[in-house]
Amino acid sequence: MPDTPQFAAALRIVETLHGKGYEAWLAGGCVRDLLLNREPADYDVATSATPDVVLNAFPRTFAVGAHFGVVLVAEDEAVTEVATFRSDGAYSDGRRPDAVRYTLSAEEDVQRRDFTINGLLLDPTNLASKNLREAVKDHVNGLADLDAGILRAIGNPARRFEEDQLRLLRAVRFAARFGFTIEPATKAAIQHQAAKIANVSRERVRDELTKMLTEGKARRAFELLDETNLLVEVLPDVTKMKGVEQPPQYHPEGDVWTHTLMLLQQLEPNSPLTLAWGALLHDVGKPATFQRAADRIRFNGHVEVGVAIGAEICRRLRFSNDETHQILALIENHMRFADADKMKHSTLKRFFRLEDFPQHLALHKMDCLAASGNLDHWNFVRERFEAIPEEAVRPTPLLTGRELIALGFQPGPQFKEILHAVEDAQLEGSIATPEEALALVLSRYSPAS
Repeated sequence: MPDTPQFAAALRIVETLHGKGYEAWLAGGCVRDLLLNREPADYDVATSATPDVVLNAFPRTFAVGAHFGVVLVAEDEAVTEVATFRSDGAYSDGRRPDAVRYTLSAEEDVQRRDFTINGLLLDPTNLASKNLREAVKDHVNGLADLDAGILRAIGNPARRFEEDQLRLLRAVRFAARFGFTIEPATKAAIQHQAAKIANVSRERVRDELTKMLTEGKARRAFELLDETNLLVEVLPDVTKMKGVEQPPQYHPEGDVWTHTLMLLQQLEPNSPLTLAWGALLHDVGKPATFQRAADRIRFNGHVEVGVAIGAEICRRLRFSNDETHQILALIENHMRFADADKMKHSTLKRFFRLEDFPQHLALHKMDCLAASGNLDHWNFVRERFEAIPEEAVRPTPLLTGRELIALGFQPGPQFKEILHAVEDAQLEGSIATPEEALALVLSRYSPAS
């Protein structure tokens, strides 16, 4: 068993509730992960004890979801969700039950859960004398599905997805994460109800898609999104990449969709969300700019169009300003590597000033490996980026507006032009002192000009 504070806290909660005469189990994703030899992110407890009992049984509790039978129990660094066995009423909002009924039956409780692999219960109190599987209570044949690698909705799939439409995306994410096959009736229900994902808040959709992109199985997740008709509902601009040809001399891998999937396949678990979304959207402007020119297929202006489409996607999914800025910067600058060996020193150094430049390097490498495989531009930029010290990329300014005013220049648009020219010369290495900077200004500009 895991030697973690979270597991120890959950075990003590189960033991405490047992001591008071109540049934209590570890439930949901933590049981699934333990059986798959994965470290659970957190532990949930399901119990026959009602919320008022749970609230009074432990020193620090929070009734954050008591209406639905959910209490948080805090102990040091661990916070455990404790939920009373319940049977849910109708889900008129496609997210939460209108009403719940507490029940003493663990079997009835698991019937309201989403997928069989998440409907397993585990008694952690006697694991010393039993192996893990012997301590599992399985009312939904979840162990068989776990062994077979099948993701199956509990009971009627259509009803499960009507209850909480975010489950449409969660099904795809779980199947991709674990490499499971979605059971045919479950997959058919997702395909039939795909349009209902529009009822789910944009933030919840964004967060689920981000998990798909950053859990290390992004390619499979997006293939499944496409197969289940969800991709066209949540990201129609990405669907448009399918069938868009590319010049074979640069993209022997195939169309824009295939190329993008090959980038997603390279995303490692826990990749930064901005890099992951940048990889997904870097060529989102190509479908709208496809042109079969005389010499070859071209996508003139696809970067600018891609930035505009990316901005709309980020706005629609309500990314933060900082996240949006970085995602759009990745789209905007992903083609600049091809010109890096021809850039002036000053231009290259300003290129390196982009926020979190290693993400730009990572995106370009994936872009190359998903196409011709030629890493010459990436190697050139990476070597220069690693060789040039930070103080050379962002040197202390040799002049400020104060010195320009002292020379007789009036504050205004010309200030920016002069200071840029001075910084340009400094980055090129042609000047290195304030005196040289002043001489440069006086040689090119006049206070009266």
